[in-house]
Amino acid sequence: MLPGDSTSDAVPMPPSRDAPNTANSVRRRIPVHFESRLSSVAHIVFIVLGLMAFAYFARSVVIPVLLAWMISMTLKPLVRWLQAWHVPTPIAAGLVVILVATGGTIGMIRLGRPAVEWVQSAPENAPRIKEKFQHILRPAVKLSEAASSVGTLDPAESTTKKPQPVEVKDNRVSSTVFTWTGSLLAGGAETVALVFLLLIAGDLFVQKLVRTMPTFHDKKHALQISHEIQQSISKYLLTVGIVNLCFGVLIGIVFHLIGMPSATMWGGVVALLNFVPYLGPVAGMIAVALAGLLAFDTLALGLLPVGAYLILHLIEANAVTPFVLGRRFTLNPVVIFVALIFCIWLWGVMGALLAVPLLVSFKVLCERVPALATAGEFLSGADSAPKP
Repeated sequence: MLPGDSTSDAVPMPPSRDAPNTANSVRRRIPVHFESRLSSVAHIVFIVLGLMAFAYFARSVVIPVLLAWMISMTLKPLVRWLQAWHVPTPIAAGLVVILVATGGTIGMIRLGRPAVEWVQSAPENAPRIKEKFQHILRPAVKLSEAASSVGTLDPAESTTKKPQPVEVKDNRVSSTVFTWTGSLLAGGAETVALVFLLLIAGDLFVQKLVRTMPTFHDKKHALQISHEIQQSISKYLLTVGIVNLCFGVLIGIVFHLIGMPSATMWGGVVALLNFVPYLGPVAGMIAVALAGLLAFDTLALGLLPVGAYLILHLIEANAVTPFVLGRRFTLNPVVIFVALIFCIWLWGVMGALLAVPLLVSFKVLCERVPALATAGEFLSGADSAPKP
């Protein structure tokens, strides 16, 4: 070794105590509150996924419970009105439930039978539209035939081509309707019984919640929030129900004046479909357009019912309902559409009816709970009023 060689005499120095460890330094760079927030978000995600799985697999139980809760919240103002006249709660709840159940049963019998008959005869009546308006569809038919004949290069092949046998399939609409009717009656009985029990219970669950609060201030605050949420949801559901009922009656009167067959049935169908935003009116307009084309001989008269339906729906959706409900219940249209798609995937047709009431209920809850204020802001529409 050379005496001047510094590398040969170098002795490895022990690591300094002041040098930070790499893992510790990375861990110190992450704030503690960020780790706790990330853990809370993960817990919330797991809880939401678990609730979704429960709601999907237990839908035969969840749907009647949610539907009964929604109906009971709608009927609570009527029960309270009877209580103000010194009617006992069980008698008031029984009268309201019997009245609503009787009216619903009569409506289903009177309106459901023509609707089922129309659905059963729709496949048979569809070719009549083509025959009736053949002179209008003739240019399109000729164009389609010309386009299909362009691909045929061998004329002998077209002449020797054997006709395809026609296979007649059984109409399974009747069996499907009977199956739905049985399940509907069973679920309806469960829902009616649960509505009666919820109306009798009244504020029992709110009182139980208040008793669990530790201080008097918390009890008072929880009681105030619960009453405001109940009043807001009841006001929304009752108002929307009255608006849709009046809208269906108006549609029935207009269709009767136009000369539309089964005008009363179409008024009930329109009122029911109006509970489903976007998708319900679109489906109703398609059905009314087909029925109008089948009922009238000219294209102008055939499209008159759906035109009247469209005009009245635009007035109701953009003027009447916002004026009656106010800006407080305005929701984000994107959130409404996503909620509809999700609830239809989760619960089918009943999910479409429950989507918006559940969304409004959650929005009202977010307005009254400070921890959920951010979620309530995302649910609100552009013209929604600030939280009072």
